This record gives sequence, C-alpha cells and structure tokens, in this order.
Amino acid sequence: MLDVDMTAKGFEKIVTPESRLDVIAHDLMFGEGPVWNKRTGEFYWVDIIGDTIWKWKPGGARSVVVRPSYRADGLTFDLEGRLVVAGWSWRRVWRLEHDNTITTLCSEFEGQKLNSPNDIVVKSDGSIWFTDPSGGLNNVEMHGDDVQRYMDYHGVFRISPDGKTTTLVVKDLTYPNGLAFTHDEKQLYINDTRENNIRVWDVNADGTLSNKRMFCELKGPEAGVADGMKVDVDGNVYCTGPAGIHVHDKNGKMLGRILVPGHTTNLGFGDEDWKSLFITTYSSVFRVRLGVAGLPVW
Repeated sequence: MLDVDMTAKGFEKIVTPESRLDVIAHDLMFGEGPVWNKRTGEFYWVDIIGDTIWKWKPGGARSVVVRPSYRADGLTFDLEGRLVVAGWSWRRVWRLEHDNTITTLCSEFEGQKLNSPNDIVVKSDGSIWFTDPSGGLNNVEMHGDDVQRYMDYHGVFRISPDGKTTTLVVKDLTYPNGLAFTHDEKQLYINDTRENNIRVWDVNADGTLSNKRMFCELKGPEAGVADGMKVDVDGNVYCTGPAGIHVHDKNGKMLGRILVPGHTTNLGFGDEDWKSLFITTYSSVFRVRLGVAGLPVW
C-alpha cells in the first residue's frame, strides 16, 4: 500500500488499499510539468535540466516531443488541444502548434522581459494564467543566456482568450508558483514556495481577482516546498510540500500526506477516468491510482 501519514477521516476514500507507486521514468535530472493529453491518451512531462519535453502512452515507450525545450517548466493544453508551455529559462509562454511550429504568446509585460514563467493553467473561456517567479534566472543548469531581472516583483498574469492582452492579476506574493482553479472556476488557488502556503482568491467576471485570503499552510520538518498543485472533483486540493503531496479539503482542513521518495516537484491527474495521479520528482516520474478523480485538463 502507498505510504501516507497525518491522515484524517475521509482520506481513505482518496488513497485506497490498492493504491501504490508505479515508476514511469527513473533517470531524470529535474522532472516537472506533468499533464495528461485526453485526446491522444498520452502523458506529458518535462526534464528541465535535460532540456526535453517527453510523452508516454500506457503500455508503450516514452518519446521526445520537443528537444531542446528551452528549459520548459509547466505544461497544459488549450481548448484546441495544443500544448501550452511556461517557458522557464526562455522567459516566455509559448504554444506548440499542431504542425509542431512554436508560437510565442507572451514574453514581456509593459516593455519588460518576463522573469521565468513557472506554472500554467487554461480556463474554460480560453484565457491562460501563469506564475512568473525569477527562479529560472539563477538556478544552476536551468538559466538561459540573459539572467538579468527586469521586473521588481514576482507576478501572476492572465492572457486574454484572443491572445491580444496580458494582464497582471497578482503582484504581492513572495514567490508564486503553482496555481489551480476550483471546479466552477469561481476561485483560484495560488501557492507560494518561499512562504510554503496556499492562498485563494475570488475570480471576477472581468478576469480580475479579489478577496485574497489564506487557505492553508504546508507543514512538516522534511524536505519539500509548495510547487505543483491540482484539485479533484470533490474540491480537495493537492499540493507538493514537505515529504511529498499534501491533501486538504475545500475548507483547508488537512486530510493527509502522500509520501513520495525524493523531492516532489509537481503532480497532475490523468488516464481515461482521471483517477491516476502522475507525480514528478527531481529524478523520477510516478503514477498512483486513487479513489477520487481529478479535474480534467482541456
């Protein structure tokens, strides 16, 4: 059975007696960006230092999607099934078109270069939301040619559905990283790596955010920080943290921790029923079957 701790009532519905960690890859230098492609039934992830975006189909071998990946980080899919990428060291958000050409969606804001786009999500209206801390400017073996920081804040941005307008929606976090919408998209969770917590905002009809408040803190003496984050169909929030993955209910109550070997970097739901949780660490990619499905990715 999967190793867990700090469990509360209700966690047994999520992690069942049959849940276990299966290894998909075990030779990475910095795994990240796990996302499921529902159209092709394939799982995608990145190796940041390995400079590659990979894909894998259950029962088959993995293959290269993009190499070099320009030190890509977060991945998701848009409404048309195109891969949308938080281009960490390339300092831009870009899209892989169906013909395998690359389109830059955003590389600057108000005349200043982005820091290093980290995590990314697409809303049902087609808008693209991403976090932009500066870690990609100084992380060893991850930075690009230009390591100058031009912005004096770490922002969270929204690209309009038509792709013509980029808006700064949050600028007062220490180090914004993972982000995820609730199932009705009326709220947005954003975690802070340096503070090791998750905050939540109300999402307004015009694409702005309001009513910022604390959702939870990620506690534990072990290694691990707030990084990747996802939500399941019951409203539970899954976030990387000390020792692995922390699961809180929709009210912020701790339900339990899934213990993962190595430093956990991100997670994403997948498989046809969305009940598989794919987990990336520095060196590995794991899959675990859960009792609750995650919210689908476009």
